[in-house]
Amino acid sequence: MANIILIIHLILALALIAVVLLQRSEGGALGIGGGGGGLVSARGAATALSKVTWMLAVGFLCTSMLLTMLSDGGTGSVFDGQQIPGAPAVEEIDPLLGPPPASTGEGGVPLPSAPAQ
Repeated sequence: MANIILIIHLILALALIAVVLLQRSEGGALGIGGGGGGLVSARGAATALSKVTWMLAVGFLCTSMLLTMLSDGGTGSVFDGQQIPGAPAVEEIDPLLGPPPASTGEGGVPLPSAPAQ
């Protein structure tokens, strides 16, 4: 179900981008205002494109909310499952004793460390 809504969401996003790019610039903000022509008149094209833009935008927002509701809603972070190479696993750290020794011999007895030089 979520995959179908996601595909519809992506199609709506691409269509929304295309419709916005097709619209005529009214303020000349970038200095590239469009020339005359269009569907019937400049005003008729603007209203038709604006209606299509509104419909696509509403559809995009609806699919966004649906995808949010269908997500698992986990409160965990993306980094919760990550492990730093060489670091002990989170489950192995005792809050009172700290991390386990780096190297252990047989039976879990710590090996003597090299003397400091």
